Amino acid sequence: MTTHPQKSLSLLITLIALVTMALAKEPQPQVVLWPNASGPVFRFSFGKFKEVGSLGKQHNYLIDTIAENLSGKSVSSAVFSLYLFDKDKARIGEGWISISDLGAGRTAKFQTSVGTSGTPVALEVVPRSLPPELQPLAPPRTISLTVNSVPQGANVSIDGVDAGATPKIAKLAVGKHTLEFQKEGFNKGTFPLQVGADDASGGSVSYELGASAHDTLEMRDGTVLTGDLESMTAMDVVVRIAGKEQHFDRNQIKRVLLVERDPPKP
Repeated sequence: MTTHPQKSLSLLITLIALVTMALAKEPQPQVVLWPNASGPVFRFSFGKFKEVGSLGKQHNYLIDTIAENLSGKSVSSAVFSLYLFDKDKARIGEGWISISDLGAGRTAKFQTSVGTSGTPVALEVVPRSLPPELQPLAPPRTISLTVNSVPQGANVSIDGVDAGATPKIAKLAVGKHTLEFQKEGFNKGTFPLQVGADDASGGSVSYELGASAHDTLEMRDGTVLTGDLESMTAMDVVVRIAGKEQHFDRNQIKRVLLVERDPPKP
């Protein structure tokens, strides 16, 4: 029995097309390199999400996981948190990965159990516990600290980076930091802060701003002016700003903050 060449070619093309379609439906594993792509120690490959249960919006999955030791040394033990994110980059779930006695260049295959409150589209691996040989690769420890000022509403920068207005919850790494405060009508202030290795999250620090050398006028439209109050009547307020007198309707002003001045010498 002989097969026509055209029919054989047609069958081959059909077979290739079917295989290609099947592969296209097979989701590609997500790969995460830790600690980074330039010098990875582990390569984590995450395969299919197999749903094993759900309750309302909460879904539980098992993920086929492969951990590869790319370093040149054996790793005694390591524990990682696996965080899952949705398309808006919001964290919607987590699980954990435990590795033990994984030799250099060796691979471990297992399933990772995770729970999510949505549809995960991205993964992140963060170390929870590392052996001594991997400690230098651990991210710097940070704590959450409430930064406040008296009065509140001052703009604060941390180590030269704008952090917003007080009160502000900031994450600070262990070590020395410089907090700078600035608010209209008050002198700028600098506060040195040191976070210790044993410090815990939940603390606070507050800085009292010194009064400016000038009076402060808070207008009803939200504008804040700094100058020297010259006089005030029931209807008119005179303020010297940048060396020039300016007149304001009394009803334009919401509040006046006066600095203490030395009485004129006789």
